[in-house]
Amino acid sequence: MDKIKMTTPLVEMDGDEMTRILWQMIKDKLIAPFVDLRTEYYDLGLLHRNDTKDQVTVDAANATRKYGVAVKCATITPNRQRMEEYPQLTEMWKSPNATIRSILDGTVFRTPITIDAIRPVVKNWKKPITIARHAYGDIYKSVDFATTEPGECTMTFRGESGEEKTVLVQKVDGPAVWQGAHNKDSSIRSFARACFQYAIDTKQDLWFSTKDTIAKIYDGEFKKIFEEEYERTYKAQFQELGLTYFYTLIDDAVARVIRSEGGYIWACKNYDGDVMSDMVSTAFGSLAMMTSVLVAPDGTMEFEAAHGTVTQHYYRHLKGEKTSTNPMATIFAWTGALKRRGELDGLGDLVGFGQALESACYDTLNAGIMTKDLVGLVEPGFQATAVTSEEFLDAVACRLKAALSGGEG
Repeated sequence: MDKIKMTTPLVEMDGDEMTRILWQMIKDKLIAPFVDLRTEYYDLGLLHRNDTKDQVTVDAANATRKYGVAVKCATITPNRQRMEEYPQLTEMWKSPNATIRSILDGTVFRTPITIDAIRPVVKNWKKPITIARHAYGDIYKSVDFATTEPGECTMTFRGESGEEKTVLVQKVDGPAVWQGAHNKDSSIRSFARACFQYAIDTKQDLWFSTKDTIAKIYDGEFKKIFEEEYERTYKAQFQELGLTYFYTLIDDAVARVIRSEGGYIWACKNYDGDVMSDMVSTAFGSLAMMTSVLVAPDGTMEFEAAHGTVTQHYYRHLKGEKTSTNPMATIFAWTGALKRRGELDGLGDLVGFGQALESACYDTLNAGIMTKDLVGLVEPGFQATAVTSEEFLDAVACRLKAALSGGEG
């Protein structure tokens, strides 16, 4: 078969640990044999980020803005434990995802990949729930420090005009820790617009939740901006499509989500979205079955898996053991990026390839060929066999090749 041609590169961001191993296997087995792949490659592995003082992350984000489409492997955000594991690190580098989100000013939409053989733990969920996570600020751009003696902490803003505002954070009688977080109206407004537009594009209701009864000014600003954008720009389109915009407190939203049937977008602040996307993905089956796409206001998109680097499997891999690591979300990051590149460049064959690869994945799962994390989740009576990551990819490749050559898998 002739390989499918690409006219414009997409940005490829490599990552860490077991997902880095899967990344190369996916390219070798599922993409390179069928697509004349063109990428602008950036190594976002932790040690290379350290070597470049994290400049490679900034470069990758700027390249994504240039080309409009990126695909990213899972990466390590180092904490104290990671600093011990990687003693060559010179700094506890910030989350590369947070850096990229900040530069692109995007919103993250995460949706579970569902199959009939695996029913959600929440029995009344019948449709996927998409988490829209704000991509800027809050604790991900916060500053913090610790103190060891009694005293008080204040927060001061100095405007360019010379005006100052100071508030007392707290007086303490001993050791304490402090954190200062912020957000920008422009970013919140971009978040709101992305959520409303995505709801219109996908014809789904939009829920939004914060805790404005406690953080009256901070979270209250989010609520106010969402209401302004809805009333000014999106209300008529929502009404025409029969869609609903619904605001409630985060704790009430959690209760309502559990009782719902799904099938809507749940917009959350940065930290809430981080946590709730893991909860939703696990309740639907597995964190490895969760897609993630960062959407910027100009339409730029960066696709990735919602999960981390699968550290435990990586250490087993280093010992020479075969692992049964689920590659589905990483595969779907690639298919999402390839389809988007094809749409922008008018390449129907590339779009069709992405769709064919996704279908091959579904066909493989529906045939009962699964990684170990899914086998224990299938419905009674469904026959499933646990295979290694490589065996799963080979099974997908077999079906993909048959589909693209006009045969049967």
